[in-house]
Amino acid sequence: MTMNRCFVAGLFAIAVCCTTAAAAEPLAKQSGAGDWEFMRSIQPRQYLCPFTQEPIAIDGRAREAAWESAPWTEDFVDIQGDRRPRPRFRTRAKMLWDDRNLYVYAELEEPHVWATIKKKNAVIFNDNDFEVFISPDGSNHHYHEFEMNALNTVWELSLDKPYRDGGPIHDPDNLPGLRSAVHIRGTLNDPTDTDQGWSVEIAFPWEGLKKYAGHAACPPRDGDTWRIGFSRVEWLIDIIDGKYRKIPKEMRDEDNWIWSPQGIINMHAPERWGRVQFTRQPPGQRKFLPDPTWSAREALMEVYHRQRVYHDQHQRYAGSFAELGWSAAEIPGFAADSLQIKPAANGFLATVEVKLPDGSAATLHTREDSRLWRDDPPTHHERTEP
Repeated sequence: MTMNRCFVAGLFAIAVCCTTAAAAEPLAKQSGAGDWEFMRSIQPRQYLCPFTQEPIAIDGRAREAAWESAPWTEDFVDIQGDRRPRPRFRTRAKMLWDDRNLYVYAELEEPHVWATIKKKNAVIFNDNDFEVFISPDGSNHHYHEFEMNALNTVWELSLDKPYRDGGPIHDPDNLPGLRSAVHIRGTLNDPTDTDQGWSVEIAFPWEGLKKYAGHAACPPRDGDTWRIGFSRVEWLIDIIDGKYRKIPKEMRDEDNWIWSPQGIINMHAPERWGRVQFTRQPPGQRKFLPDPTWSAREALMEVYHRQRVYHDQHQRYAGSFAELGWSAAEIPGFAADSLQIKPAANGFLATVEVKLPDGSAATLHTREDSRLWRDDPPTHHERTEP
């Protein structure tokens, strides 16, 4: 049997990291914040997505001038962030948009490109794959998930709510008009050589994404920000009798390498997906515009995660911060008296009011199923002014 060296290295790395994670888990429970203890310090990564008028051919190669000038994302990291080793192979992505589509291109370094699944809408992450998660309105609800392997076999689904909040899942849920392509830099399913990797290119039609947009404009407007997550699932392999054999999950879990780390092993926590802002500004004039409600959103997510822990312990939700054993005053620089919590039918409602740069106010809420919403959508002026 030929043993892949990555398998040996991976077993050592996961042993070390499991020890670290096992030690950290009780601390998270003791804090009362649950998963948020690992998520709080992670600031979602940001990307300025340039507008293009150049036609984009979906061929997996990204040879157009618009792709050449589009910035790369940061290299992907482990889904848990700095608590885990850096990925063995490099992954990075680019985005573009026009009046018809959102375009995604990604390069995946891979010395042995393989894929087996040919049936559309099968569970693609049983192969090595590339995944995209799209939430136009940032509400944590009603989002689209896309997966593809090196055979360009795709799986599309959507969720009304994250799995932790009960879903449900709509599977399959394919976007009409979606196009995808793969380019192999090497050979597919050939263990006798060493490959460079594979690249993917996808066109997500705005028309298909409208049903997930909520109050968000679709296509987006200049300055709008969507939540988007990228993930790469990578399995260790062995070569037996001249063929690739995936190391089974019972022996070693798959790796999850993503653009914007989640802090936990769960892509279905939309509050930590990356922040993608759409711009029509020319190069040299592009600037990521800050969200004046961001600290309020983070405070509401703290309440949500603490309420989950409280509910697990007491089979009900706390009706006050005193009962929850926590105060927003613990958040540096946050006006604690702006955050309120009250019981609601079968749950709770947390509300925060934010003063905006123009002197007006915005009111945001969350509840027991993690839905995060704002009473009034942001104005165009608010989106486009620094």
